[in-house]
Amino acid sequence: MTDADALAALRRIPGHEAAPDDTEIARLGGLTNRVYRVETAAGPVVLRLPGAGTEAYIDRTVEATNARAAARAGVTPEVLHVDPASGVLLTRHVAGRTMTPELFRTIPGAPTRAAEAFGTLHRSGQRFEFRFELFAMIDDYLAVLDRLGATPPPGFTQLLAEAQGMRALIAASPAELAPCHCDPLCENFIDTGSRMWLVDWEYSGMNDPLWDLADLSVEAGFDSGHDAELLATYLGAPADLQVLARFSAYKALCDLLWSLWGLIQHANANPADDFWAYATGRLDRCRAQMRRHDALLSEPASGPDAADRI
Repeated sequence: MTDADALAALRRIPGHEAAPDDTEIARLGGLTNRVYRVETAAGPVVLRLPGAGTEAYIDRTVEATNARAAARAGVTPEVLHVDPASGVLLTRHVAGRTMTPELFRTIPGAPTRAAEAFGTLHRSGQRFEFRFELFAMIDDYLAVLDRLGATPPPGFTQLLAEAQGMRALIAASPAELAPCHCDPLCENFIDTGSRMWLVDWEYSGMNDPLWDLADLSVEAGFDSGHDAELLATYLGAPADLQVLARFSAYKALCDLLWSLWGLIQHANANPADDFWAYATGRLDRCRAQMRRHDALLSEPASGPDAADRI
């Protein structure tokens, strides 16, 4: 997809039909979708064009509803236009630094600002469409892989069986559901230095808020100090063992889920990355986190020693 495709898509949006040929368009990135910064007479905007095959597992109507709710909560830029049929999305542009795992680990206060953004969203009172059901989504992704004629790598079935213990632990202390991002890749955060914005609401839904925190920890490669900062800021106090156990379980389970997403990208021949390596790497990390989780539960303790084992 080229800048010409982006300009053509922009011209199909009401109010932008006369966008000039020399409109300044810059590619911003995206693993499955194509995202562009576009200069318009009214200021910079962000244009998102959906990736091939995403219609098989993304509900664009739900995404649009949730993005608007997140904008009302004050954590994402205003939605200017959305076409659920095509998946084309136009939002305001916000100035700031697009985060990466390295930036999240090295910029002072980054975990704190992310926790504050999550807190604003989770406590906003907004209601998202869709219930993020982890194991139902795993089943759905397995069905997509089956339709594509692909299968998970060896060992996946064993990991899924081991995950049932984590499923029982989470079910034993159900959390109050809140509007959650559910896919907090580091690149989905924009840091102004004083606050974080969140973007990309494709997987958003009502969920256990700890999922967002645990998933960010995995994506950013946080160590125990980063995790402690993230959790203490969000909770307003150090995490107790029950919270640490759920947080630890979600760290393993998010790798289990997103490994399947990577396998779908591989099966769709998405050229943006080596998605086979992406998926198998996540499964290896899932195994390692499951062992850490077992250690956390086998030696229950509160305080920093427990936090070091998540």
